[in-house]
Amino acid sequence: MASSIRPSLSSFRFSSARFAASLPPFSPSRRSSFLHLGSAVPQTQLFGLRASKLPRGNGNSITMAANGNVVQASTAAAPENVLEWVKKDKRRLLHVVYRVGDLDRTIKFYTECLGMKLLRKRDIPEERYTNAFLGYGPEDSHFVIELTYNYGVDQYDIGSGFGHFGIAVEDVAKTVELIKAKGGKVTREPGPVKGGKTVIAFIEDPDGYKFELLERGPTPEPLCQVMLRVGDLDRSINFYEKAFGMELLRKRDNPEYKYTVAMLGYGPEDKSAVLELTYNYGVTEYDKGNAYAQIAIGTDDVYKTAEAIKLVGGKVTREPGPLPGINTKITACLDPDGWKSVFVDNVDFVKELE
Repeated sequence: MASSIRPSLSSFRFSSARFAASLPPFSPSRRSSFLHLGSAVPQTQLFGLRASKLPRGNGNSITMAANGNVVQASTAAAPENVLEWVKKDKRRLLHVVYRVGDLDRTIKFYTECLGMKLLRKRDIPEERYTNAFLGYGPEDSHFVIELTYNYGVDQYDIGSGFGHFGIAVEDVAKTVELIKAKGGKVTREPGPVKGGKTVIAFIEDPDGYKFELLERGPTPEPLCQVMLRVGDLDRSINFYEKAFGMELLRKRDNPEYKYTVAMLGYGPEDKSAVLELTYNYGVTEYDKGNAYAQIAIGTDDVYKTAEAIKLVGGKVTREPGPLPGINTKITACLDPDGWKSVFVDNVDFVKELE
């Protein structure tokens, strides 16, 4: 899913079919660019060092670079042990990454209309992009948004696969009135959700990203949902439960409107950010566009995480290991529908924020 004194990571980007010449495939902030690398370059080439494995007494191995530094550790746990470990791993959603065409305009909308705080902003002129992090609390304890503006690019294709972000508010009607007063676009007026009682409304930000406003009491995590569409809901649920260690919080079928939704996450919906997966009857594929990028998730062990993903049939796009010059350990993968996630070592993530 990244400070000027550290080495540039731009040389490790992988190209996008449509935007290889001008756009980084994912937000490349120097502090957080470790969340946006792919696996087009083999691990040993990525680090630019010859490597050799040294056995350890417990059956694990360490990869040593030619200069003697440890650059990768790998586990040799039995498959069933790895999948059991996933259930116990300390995980949470860190942030969601996507691209916008006018960063200041988006920051103004999110802070004035949605009540978010600008947590930090970083411009990297030599690589022609700017990042901004916004949310309702500090990054070390809240799910936040990472926006990327690429110089000279003012428009993106959101596609049909991305759905919306969810924000919990205490009074949907008042929030909608505020958004209207600020010139915001309301696409669904406040009212009960179809087939339910929760009061909701839908709005669009300046780039066309949809936000669902959900009426709830006070919550520690107002930025509460990311909705993505999938082609086989049961397949996706199985993947996120086993490979990601998420819990299926609830599943609701709406035959009248021909769709089914599943909520998955690492804690209850009223206290944690969750992933909402939507299956529309008969639709098996979606256009993902080039606007939405990925979700970043914290983990205690990126190596075991990658093993679990492979065991469940997921595609690891960036093998686990530390990034050169930073030593933050990450791994990246695609789910069965091609949605990308990046796992980041919990301890390393906190160090990066510092």
